Amino acid sequence: MPSPEERAYPTHWEADIVLRDGGTAQVRPITPDDAERLVSFYEQVSDESKYYRFFAPYPRLSDRDVRRFTHHDYVDRVGLAVTIRGEFIATVRYDRIDPHGRPASEPADEAEVAFLVRDDQQGRGVASALLEHIGAVARERGIRRFAAEVLPANNKMIKVFTDAGYSQKRSFEDGSVHLTLDLEPTERSLAVMQAREQRAEARSVARLLAPGAVVVIGASRSPGGAGRAALGSLSAGGFTGRLYAVNHALAPEGPAELAGVPAYTSVRHLPERVDLAVLAVPAQQLERVIRECGQAALQGLVVLSEGVGRDEQRALVRLARSYGMRLIGPGALGLINTSPDVRLNATPSIRMPARGRIGVFTQSGAIGIALLDGLDRRGIGPSSFVSAGNRADVSGNDLLQHWDEDPDTDVALMYLESIGNPRKFTRLARRTAARKPLVVVKGARQRGSAPPPGHAAPASRTPDATVQALLRQAGVLMVDSFTELIDTGVLLADQPPPAGPHVGIVGNTDAMSLLTYDACLNDGLRPRPVVALPGGAGPGDFGRALREALTDAATDAVLLTVVPTVPAELPGRTGTHQPDTPPDGHIEALADALREAADGVSAHEGAPRKPVAVVHLAMEGLQKALAARGLPSYPTPERASRALAEAVRHSRWRAESGAPGKVPDLDAEESAAARLLARATPPAPDRGRALTDEETSRLLRCYGIHVRPALTAPDADAAARAADRLGYPVALKTTAPHLRHRADLGGVRLDIAGEAGLRRAYQELTEALGAPDQLRPVVQAMAPRGVGTVIRGTLDPAIGAVLSFGLAGTASDLLEDTAHRLVPVTDKEAAALVRGIRSAPLLFGWRGAEPSDTAALEEVLLRVSLLMDDHPQVLAVELDPVVVAPRGVTVLGAAVRVADPGLRPDLGARRLPAY
Repeated sequence: MPSPEERAYPTHWEADIVLRDGGTAQVRPITPDDAERLVSFYEQVSDESKYYRFFAPYPRLSDRDVRRFTHHDYVDRVGLAVTIRGEFIATVRYDRIDPHGRPASEPADEAEVAFLVRDDQQGRGVASALLEHIGAVARERGIRRFAAEVLPANNKMIKVFTDAGYSQKRSFEDGSVHLTLDLEPTERSLAVMQAREQRAEARSVARLLAPGAVVVIGASRSPGGAGRAALGSLSAGGFTGRLYAVNHALAPEGPAELAGVPAYTSVRHLPERVDLAVLAVPAQQLERVIRECGQAALQGLVVLSEGVGRDEQRALVRLARSYGMRLIGPGALGLINTSPDVRLNATPSIRMPARGRIGVFTQSGAIGIALLDGLDRRGIGPSSFVSAGNRADVSGNDLLQHWDEDPDTDVALMYLESIGNPRKFTRLARRTAARKPLVVVKGARQRGSAPPPGHAAPASRTPDATVQALLRQAGVLMVDSFTELIDTGVLLADQPPPAGPHVGIVGNTDAMSLLTYDACLNDGLRPRPVVALPGGAGPGDFGRALREALTDAATDAVLLTVVPTVPAELPGRTGTHQPDTPPDGHIEALADALREAADGVSAHEGAPRKPVAVVHLAMEGLQKALAARGLPSYPTPERASRALAEAVRHSRWRAESGAPGKVPDLDAEESAAARLLARATPPAPDRGRALTDEETSRLLRCYGIHVRPALTAPDADAAARAADRLGYPVALKTTAPHLRHRADLGGVRLDIAGEAGLRRAYQELTEALGAPDQLRPVVQAMAPRGVGTVIRGTLDPAIGAVLSFGLAGTASDLLEDTAHRLVPVTDKEAAALVRGIRSAPLLFGWRGAEPSDTAALEEVLLRVSLLMDDHPQVLAVELDPVVVAPRGVTVLGAAVRVADPGLRPDLGARRLPAY
């Protein structure tokens, strides 16, 4: 029988989801209070859909049906509903069955499942999303397989099952298709889920960026205020759709327009359904206005209003999502789309940026303004721009989903003050960076730095330098300022990726060229010998020198340094030439010559394209002329070199990145591991528990990690019996938490060869450190001699799952000699972990010692990575010590901590994060 806790309403099954068309909906368990909703829902379903569900005409539900479909025990019988505006649009139900297909009278691992989707909601991916959620519920309740009976004509439902990616069997019996789905996630089912998530979330952002009609709510009758400014920006920017204004203070017989735009007293009075609303109303009015927008079936909201508290913010997001809307803000600057087909400037900034191929996301409005201004000064604009303020709903992750498939965006720039869903961010960053560069500057990096009020930002336990390094491993180009963000973005948007770090330097002044040479060295580049041009070199000279540098096979990129000619008539100098800042004609000719040289080399058959950047001083107008020709320029050598170094880093990452590593002979008894974790994990909101030694060993064995047995020894006689069972030599050690990792206290005795020595060691141990009940002694067989190491997998709330490696012992902890990688790790990353610590030579035959079996060690690292990546319940894994011998490894100690997966936002069925 289900326990009282299991029968209780499972709040953690509730979820907000994004459907295929970008709209939102809510999934939740069905309760007895839903009887009227269920009846109303059923009345809106066509007779054909009812026939497909029940295999017979079934015009209405009986009272018995209603009770059966609304009363569940949430274990053997579960029903979920998808709702929009509080109404059911789809339902799914499972009933646990025995091997004969009858209701199970005792625990069984199979259930029959059935769906019903309202006809007007079909084609939105509702059933596919429901299958993910009911599957996650079933796995949690120990169900491994779904059985479904589907009429052959019901092609849509058959496709839902077959496209899900689960292992399945199909047969034709008694006029219906019998499907059996194995609910254990597969590579294909996970790929299908993530692809659907990507398409849905990208579509939800695309709808916000390309609305057919926009309304500004809160536009004042007189100039001034954010609403009126946003209205002016939309008009001045040339928005190609329809534009409306709403001012609740207008009299019914008042003016018919504001600032030349049709105006109304309420969104309910608009002559058509609009797609996007820009809200600039006082915070206390937001709930009412959002409800009106939802009732008017809007698709999205941009909330400029500030002063919204965390609790109020959560309530507003829940309200917006319940109506199927996405929300940007509160405290947002707005969004921009420079596509000529849209020309959307939904910000209080009047000036419409030029069209470009850089996507920009920022949380801070002030930084957003600075970024747009900086890009404009460099002669480039964004493809799209979103300043999300408190990013209560739409976040940087959503923009990554959009930019990943956006053909108008070549580079993504992000200013982040916090990462709300770090595990998802790193997963999306890896995927996006494989296609197009992602450059990030992160604020609030120091410990104790608080994000802006309203942001949902977990505190990190990981040092900022480690966080930065881990994000770089995910393909993110981490920079230190928004100036570097722009510098790097401009180079990556305009120029091809460099094939390597070798940089040709061409210049008309030795001093500037040498500074550029030194800057390249400081940034890890490999500068080639400087090509010096005379001070009076003209456009043709620069063009020829650039062409020669680009055709040099030993050069991967070229930096040019350009300064005006030094005047000849100075005190003590003779001559007649008095050049000043070069005339406009000279500037244009120089820009043309450089562009022509770069294009000429690129057009040469078989010649690879190489990036070019220009460093210039006192050359007014050159930056603008170069930008117009797609050539980035910089006012200092250091900024140019740093941007180029980031481009080289991105190219290297793309060449070295790969799929998560695989290990041989991993039966992954993953289902056995999942069942063990389901039983061992406390329900939400419990913060978790440590597995027992037995549970830990069983779980790790599922992943091919064998922990050497340790037998408890509450007294000397028990220790002797344990040693006889294990075989001498043995080790005697304490397991008390306060003595863990304190080898200096003598809590470990090794190489005990016989019973007399064991009893003597036991007596010495207890006399020195305390009674046995305090020390918790254990006896363990000796491992082959080798190097002691430590492997840890942890979930950091601000960066996601991290795998760490170091040598065992106090010195490694004191010197922080530990290497880290994000989970899941690749084969190359596992090797890099082993070689990434300063004390790594001890593993590779230092001072003539026999090298350790690092291949076996790397395999253990991969197994731990897979364990953490596969199972959302696992919060931490520690293997300490792992002794690496010349042949093989031995795990002598292990600990695992677990918590309810509801506490992990990016695992299980796809869902929007809860704020």
